[in-house]
Amino acid sequence: MFELTAAVRAFAEERDWQQFHTPKNLAMALAGEVGELLAELQWLTPEQSEAVMRDPELGPRVRAEIGDVTIYLVRLADVLGIDLAEAARDKLADSARRYTVEAARGSAAKISPPAP
Repeated sequence: MFELTAAVRAFAEERDWQQFHTPKNLAMALAGEVGELLAELQWLTPEQSEAVMRDPELGPRVRAEIGDVTIYLVRLADVLGIDLAEAARDKLADSARRYTVEAARGSAAKISPPAP
């Protein structure tokens, strides 16, 4: 993750874009890119969406949008001083506590955490 963060940071610095890379602007750009990813998948059936990467036209577009989403997320985390991998591990550990295997297995329903 460090190499990607350094590469994205260098890309922005070489172009003197860091002045525009406020957390608000980066979050908005990230949301826009997620919207573009959603647009690629919007009207596909569940089966088509599962097979999207085998589509010679749509697969590369989805891959490119995921690349854009990743770049903006990495840049946002960097600007905010957040270790992205650590934040993801922490969130995963929190979710494991909130959604135990026994209570959540096979269910998409949100489970209320136990009352304190």
